[in-house]
Amino acid sequence: MRVLGIILAGGNNNKMDQLVEKRAVAAMPIAGSFRSIDFALSSMTNSGIQKVAILTQYNARSLNEHLSSSKWWDFGRKKGGLYVFTPTITNENSHWYRGTADAIYQNLTYLKNSHEPYVVIAAGDGIYKLDYNKVLEYHIEKKADITVVCKEMQPEWDDLTRFGIVKTDDENRIISLEEKPKVVTSHLVSTGIYILRRRQLIELVEEAVEKGGYNLVTDILIDAVQSRRVYSYKMDSYWSNMSTVQAYYKTNMDFLNKDIRDYFYREYPSIYSKIDDLPPAKFNGGAVVKNSLISSGCIINGNVTDSVLFKKVFVGNNCTIKNSIILNDVYIGDNTYIENCIVESRDTIRPNSNYTASEGTIKVVVEKNERYTQ
Repeated sequence: MRVLGIILAGGNNNKMDQLVEKRAVAAMPIAGSFRSIDFALSSMTNSGIQKVAILTQYNARSLNEHLSSSKWWDFGRKKGGLYVFTPTITNENSHWYRGTADAIYQNLTYLKNSHEPYVVIAAGDGIYKLDYNKVLEYHIEKKADITVVCKEMQPEWDDLTRFGIVKTDDENRIISLEEKPKVVTSHLVSTGIYILRRRQLIELVEEAVEKGGYNLVTDILIDAVQSRRVYSYKMDSYWSNMSTVQAYYKTNMDFLNKDIRDYFYREYPSIYSKIDDLPPAKFNGGAVVKNSLISSGCIINGNVTDSVLFKKVFVGNNCTIKNSIILNDVYIGDNTYIENCIVESRDTIRPNSNYTASEGTIKVVVEKNERYTQ
């Protein structure tokens, strides 16, 4: 294969609030049975990329557990494989990753010892399917130095100030790239996916770090727009990024749309993830479920509407759950009402509890009670 992969999965995101207190953003549960990093990993293996490095740092325990076996994404090969790199103290370096460019710099040996001519760099928090081979063909056709995968967004559906905003000319050459601007002047955003030559990446990263620059976008890409041939590859399929609680909520709720659900669950190529050996969901007498995604291992006794329930959720008698996301291994006691909420994993909700948020807002529920039954 002509391409090797790098997935950036080490960053912290304060806008995710309590959801990232004990996990990396790349390990966030998605659509009942996935983690967010599964989408980048699956796109790479489906594109025939055989060698992938994942750069982790912040709250990496659950992410490392998820990546403990590469077989789920078919990276268990004699040639290539899946590599997880964490910050390492050496005689030459005593820093944690100081940014995305520094994370690559501290693992340059991976690049220098490789032989593939091209590199795909992807963020670990994007929800999408993408054939990287098509991006590479476009990159070669344009004789580009760097290709940035972009997506045309609808401003009424999302806050575009949380993205990198891209402007292009008539030939899709990028003429401007602004990282998280206060004023949005374009609806074309960077998805955090890039293709460039391996040797060029080594050169750019070494130059940036020598000058004290540690961020891939602000210290490398923005300067490259003025001095190199940087092109936009426009994505026309579903893409979502989770950098806020609201964006995470919307992304999961998108899977209640049959077209989006079928796109990821039924259409080839597939999205792969670590498999848990759990029984199918059980719906006891009196349970009512409407327009909801219920995962394996769940036991439902109450009413669930327009919601996403992850694995091993127990819903007690006379409970009502509306417009909510219940993460893994949550026990919900009898007579509980939950609306417009995200309930953190392994929570125990006492019987007769009431958690609601007004329409248009999302409440994150974190309960650290012992298990209660009645």
